[in-house]
Amino acid sequence: MVQSTKINNLLLEAIQFIESCYDELGISEARKLKRIQEIKNEINVTGTYVHKTFELTHGAKMAWRNSNRCIGRLLWDTLHVFDARDVLIAEDAYKKLVKHINFATNDGKIRSAITIFAPRRNGKDPIRIWNHQLLRYAGYKEDDKIIGDSTSIKLTKMCERMGWQGHKTPFDILPLVIQESGKKPQLFKIPNEIIKEVPITHPQLDGFNELGVKWYAVPIISDMRLEIGGIDYPMAPFNGWYMGTEIGARNLADQDRYNLLPKVAKIMGLDTKLNGSLWIDKALIELNIAVLHSYQKAGVTIVDHHTAAKQFKKFEENEMKNGRHITGNWAWLIPPISPATTHIYHKQYKNVTLTPNYFYQENPQESYTVSPK
Repeated sequence: MVQSTKINNLLLEAIQFIESCYDELGISEARKLKRIQEIKNEINVTGTYVHKTFELTHGAKMAWRNSNRCIGRLLWDTLHVFDARDVLIAEDAYKKLVKHINFATNDGKIRSAITIFAPRRNGKDPIRIWNHQLLRYAGYKEDDKIIGDSTSIKLTKMCERMGWQGHKTPFDILPLVIQESGKKPQLFKIPNEIIKEVPITHPQLDGFNELGVKWYAVPIISDMRLEIGGIDYPMAPFNGWYMGTEIGARNLADQDRYNLLPKVAKIMGLDTKLNGSLWIDKALIELNIAVLHSYQKAGVTIVDHHTAAKQFKKFEENEMKNGRHITGNWAWLIPPISPATTHIYHKQYKNVTLTPNYFYQENPQESYTVSPK
């Protein structure tokens, strides 16, 4: 009975996806019905079905369009999709990921991309990656002191137990950790020449440059599950480009991350004793000015939160013209700086989850024990 229910649910989700996908692509009713019958037959025989390449491509784009937390959905149809479903070996997957980083970085002219690996079969993942992002700084905890990115402490410890050694600086790029089904995870160093980083400097503040801060050019999320028509792709790293506040108001500013606001305030000569002096706000603005200035100076694609909000408004208009409902997670869509200056702040959105979409999933690291070398 359970198996029968799973089959029926898969079939329903597959049909729903095919109908939406084929209608959006202007494919004839006859071809659509024929494809649905093919899928029915395939599911009845094998318990699953395989997406055609163009279905995979459009499905990944639809997933971006349906991502309620993303303010950058205007350009959903520009996503470059790399089909890596035939890759089952860690070494081969690593090569695909290096290609993705290189393609996406594009010497700073960032290109949105996704690389989709083999789907989940019978509850098992043929291949997985442990990293939250393909490019991410290590985090080291020494007594009460944290060096680097606090969100990476656990993975950093695991990498060290597997034989990796960082330089214990605040900006050590972690290796990729790839695991084939039923095998031990493997470490792969990302070639330095394909990693583009941006030194964060300030156009006016003397002393800011002495902080020695930098950040990587491309945010490539790698630990989410892509679901298209009932098929789960547990390894499907994807990227857009940064909105400045992601770096300047969160990564570098959060107290439990790089916590730079007190240092910036000191450089600015601000009184940090009283919250009422608004030193936090002043330092936050200057840190974000530095991020935008630095990325633009380095020729790396970035968008400020005001422009991103205007782009999202255009996205809303386009979706309405196409007869699609606007969904969104308001708490994520509003920027962390000056949210009330954007139209998003003054609107309500239905936080309804549509599919295809990207979902959080359990990291394989959570259930794996690495013996020290």
